[in-house]
Order: sequence, then structure tokens, then C-alpha cells
Amino acid sequence: MKSFALPIALFISTATLAQTAPSDSLFNTDQVVTIDLTFADGNFWSTLTTNYANDLGETLTADVTITDGTGTHTYLQVEVDLKGNSTYGHPGNKKSFKIDFNDNISGQKYHGMTKIHLNNCFKDPTFMREKIFLDFCREHGVLAPRVSYANVSMNDMFWGFYDLVEPVDKNFLDRWVDDNNGNLFKAGDQFGGSGPTTAADLAYYGQDQASYTARYELKTNETENDWSDLLALLQELNTSSNEDLVAQFPANWEWESMLRSLAIDNVFSNLDSYINSARNYYIYHDSTTFKWNWIKWDANEAFGSYGGMGVGNLLNLPPNYVAATRPLMTKIMGVPAFYNNYLVEYCSVLDGFSNADMDAHIDAIKTLIEPHIAADPNKQYTTAQFTTNIETNITTGGGPGGGTIYGLKSFIASRSSYLNGAVDCASVGLVEQNDASASLNVFPNPTNGPLTVSGSSGGGVSRIEVSDLQGRSILMVQNTSQVDLSSFPSGLYIIRSFLSGQVRVARVEKN
Repeated sequence: MKSFALPIALFISTATLAQTAPSDSLFNTDQVVTIDLTFADGNFWSTLTTNYANDLGETLTADVTITDGTGTHTYLQVEVDLKGNSTYGHPGNKKSFKIDFNDNISGQKYHGMTKIHLNNCFKDPTFMREKIFLDFCREHGVLAPRVSYANVSMNDMFWGFYDLVEPVDKNFLDRWVDDNNGNLFKAGDQFGGSGPTTAADLAYYGQDQASYTARYELKTNETENDWSDLLALLQELNTSSNEDLVAQFPANWEWESMLRSLAIDNVFSNLDSYINSARNYYIYHDSTTFKWNWIKWDANEAFGSYGGMGVGNLLNLPPNYVAATRPLMTKIMGVPAFYNNYLVEYCSVLDGFSNADMDAHIDAIKTLIEPHIAADPNKQYTTAQFTTNIETNITTGGGPGGGTIYGLKSFIASRSSYLNGAVDCASVGLVEQNDASASLNVFPNPTNGPLTVSGSSGGGVSRIEVSDLQGRSILMVQNTSQVDLSSFPSGLYIIRSFLSGQVRVARVEKN
């Protein structure tokens, strides 16, 4: 298979191309923090579960002390509430929850964050599906929250071992997109059940904003409450001709990173996402570039742990899988130009999806968290199941989280073997190493600034685009074979050249 991406060890973090933030001091080091919550309400658990059942947004006040690698931090009058849908099915009292530092004391933040999420790793004996998946996303230039770990106590009772997840909010946008003034929409969770299905399917239901409020949540600019940008996007997707879509729709997006994000869901058989359940994602409309960004969320059922909608064998999920009534996927798979774009990004992801690339990271996380999992009396699975499931499948009894659960390493081995047979990346037409006529030359590489771009077979370069690893366009020049990166920060960049009527892609390092 041809190489679409540099080895993971050579990738710079997307943080290099984004704004630094106080949260970096928490997430840039793999660690297990200690969180001690103290509620004045002696019946705190009953109150929390009642609040959750009432679903009216009630929270419960507590004080919290957090110890991490930077020291011990105490915050007064934080607000706590339980969260989750299927994750609430975790047996016993170990439920997922949020802590809001800012609600009662304006400006109170933990490492620059107004909130943190503590997830109970439901249906995940390894406690690392979400972390490994979201780490992989960011390593491949896809917007995704960071994950650390925490031991949690409530009123001096050890509650359990959780993963600690960065929230997707204005602080996240400021850190990763360098803009937080646009509309941020979160996909809703009403995707089925006994009631009406109101999935966040990206279908168009007319110009009445009320037709969408059960499907999406506006998380910024709530006072203005203007959804016209989302409705315009959905109208274009669902009512335009294919010809018009090809000409206009990609310009509305950080296109390559969005396609790569959807491809990663397929590669990991992460079906509790847009490609199947139509939930667990955000889209953000950048107020400076006017482009939409796709943002990951909630990945505890990656590695084939979500078997909804009768998909079948998730080790052999086809790379062109499309669930019914998912118009974005239908267009991507059905419009040849879009499908070619998708395959390019798919192959770039697949190139890093292997045991050789991923096992060392899995082993490092195992070493970090193993003693904490062993000490957790409220975990859903046994310590032995944790150890086994890292390597291979386990089968458990009935109830929530039961059945066969794929092993991390064995899933990667089987899934990558299937996909490398199902997708002929050598014929996915951008940077073919064995075809000199299709290659793109960039010189010098690495460069300290000036760069010459050419095809090995000659021909004129009509346009050169420079993007960061998240696929965001940074610079475009017309009718020239040279581009100057002198003003750019050091790191890796994507060069796309429109050469002899075809698109060529290369990566270049700016030193």
C-alpha cells in the first residue's frame, strides 16, 4: 500500500498549529488525577439520580479538590450533574457526570476549563477505547477532545476510576480552531426507540427552525438563537444537484478533515456516530473562515462495540458503508468526485491503522492505568477481563455491556487485514509511489520557507493550496510553481497541487 501519511511518530501534534491553552498542562502528560467531591447534601446520590430522572437540568452544589501533576487545586461551589444515555446503564452507582466550575463563581476554571466530563467507560473493559480513538483522531488532524484519567471520591467514599474528557465548548474552540464566535451545534440523542425518530441526520426539513430543535442543540450564541446557517447548509446538501454540490459544497467545509473524520469512524467501526446512529458529533461554523468543522464526541463504543441497526460483522464493515437516511454519507458515497476525495482520506487514515503503529500506545496506557483499574471496586468488568480484552475478545453474560467484546489489538489486526484487502489504496489516485507520472515533487523538503512544486512528468501547476494537519486551508496561490512558507510556524503541512487537470498531494516539513 502506498503511504499517504508519515509515520505517527513523525507527526507533530495538531496543538503545534493551534493556540496554546492552560489545559495543555493537564492533557499533555498522561496521568491519573485525584478528584474529591464534598456535598453538603447528605443524600447527594439520591438527589443526583432524581435530577437525572427529571431531566430538567438541575445540578447539585459541591466543593472539589483536584490533585494532578501541577499540584492540588480546590474549587468551591461547583455544580455536578449526572449525564449519559446508554452509559447510565453502568451497573451500580458509578455513573458518568459533569463538573461545572464556573456556574456559581464567574471565572472559576480548572486549567482554563469551565467544565470537565468524567466518563465511566461503559461497555469498555479496557477503559481506553475512547482515549485511543480520540488520540488517533487528533494525530490524523481531526478535531477531537483530549482524554486523561481520574480517581473519583464523593464525600470520602471512593467512587471509581473514570476517564476525564475535555469538553467541546468555547474554550475548546479557542484552543483548537482559534475562533469561538460562530455557531456550535451538538447532535441530539433522539435517534429511535418507541417515540418518533428525530435523528441528527443532516436531512432538510424546511425553513422552520422548530423542525430541528429536537435534532440538534445550539451550544453557543444561544441568545441570538439564529440557526439560518445550519438550515442553509442542510438545504444545499439535500436539494442541490450533484453538479452544483461538487462545485459548491466542499467550500463550505474544512473538507478533507471532515472526510477523514467520517473515515475514522468507519475504520474503527465506531457506529455510535453520524455514520450509523447519527449522534455523538458537533459541527462548528467558523466565524472567520465561514467554514464548517466536524468535531468528534463520545467514543466508548469504538472498536466495534456498537452493533445497532443490524449491521452484522463489524470486523468486515465495508469502507463504503451507508446507513439509511444519512444524506451526507449518501452523497459522499454516491457522487464520484466526493467518493474519490473520501477514499484519499480513508487511505491516509488506514495507513496508520495497524498493530505496528498502535500497539505501543495501547501498552503505554495499560501500564499507566492497570493499578487504578485493579483498585476500582465499582468497575463493570474484572481486572482479568481488562487484561484479556486488550489483546483479544472476551464474552460476558447478558445485560448492558454483555456479549462478545472485541479485543483492541485483535480488532486492529483483523480489521486492518480486511480493509487492506477491500480498498485498493494503490489505485486511489493521488500520490502513487509506483507511478512516476502521478507523483508530486516538493523541493526542498524539509524547507525553511521557499518551496518549488512540480510533477515528475512536467505539466503546468494551476494552483497550490497549503493546509494544516486539520485540513484547514492556510494559503492558496495561482499559476505558479512556487510557494513561500517562511512566515509559517515549524511543523508539517499538506500541499495540494492542481497539476495537469488532476490533484496531487504531498506533505512537507517546515523547519
